[in-house]
Order: sequence, then C-alpha cells, then structure tokens
Amino acid sequence: MTEYERSRTMPALPEPVFDEATGPGRLDTWMPRDLHVRVDDPPAATVHEDRDGTDERALLSTRPEQLRMEWGTRDDGRYAGWLQVAGLDGGTSRVTVHLSFFDEDTAPARETVERELDESLARLEEQVRLRADSGG
Repeated sequence: MTEYERSRTMPALPEPVFDEATGPGRLDTWMPRDLHVRVDDPPAATVHEDRDGTDERALLSTRPEQLRMEWGTRDDGRYAGWLQVAGLDGGTSRVTVHLSFFDEDTAPARETVERELDESLARLEEQVRLRADSGG
C-alpha cells in the first residue's frame, strides 16, 4: 500500500471551505484536471479519467457535520481517499487530503501524485479566495 497526504491553509472559515471543496459541480474546479466526477445516486459516483478515457465506478460521501469527504473505487477497492477541513486561528482553515493506493501495480508514480495533490490544493485555495473576495 502507498499513501500520500498533503495539507494547505485556506483563507476562510472551515464551513465555506468545505462547501467550496464538496459542493455540487465544484469538484472539477480543484481536482486533478484529467479527473471528472459525476455523482450518480449518492454515494455512487463515476470518475472519468481523460488520460486513458476510462470510467471508474466509485463511492463518494460527505459528512458536513465532520467537514469530511471520503471516496474510493467501488468494485475493486484499489484506491481510497479523504479530505478533512479543520478551523485554525484567525479565521483560516487547514485542508488535508489523504490518498491510499492498495495495489502497487496500478498506483501512479509518486511524483505525479505529489504534484497533482499540490496543484489541486492550490486550485482549491484560489477558488476559496475568489469566493471570499466576491463576498460569497
């Protein structure tokens, strides 16, 4: 099993950050550019990967009361992840994303995962900042 975890401070309170990260239609604004999530019948979802044109059956659940989102592959259990938002002092928040790849043979390269985690969290921060600046 291979695991990755990244955190980033966001310029807003935890609830709006969680809403931005998990809101309907907002996942594609911050997740890796080649992944597209369609929520079918919650918790069922489909993830389309542009790189190879495949659709993967997935599970996606949110727990707003815990400011937590969890996901993973539905059929083979080879991949799972979670996002957690926590409040910090001064009206900011920390978002942590954790990924677990249970099948070493199909796991992406470490450099790819680390880069995509950093880029995704940077995009989420930008979305949070834009929303805060517009008064939303």
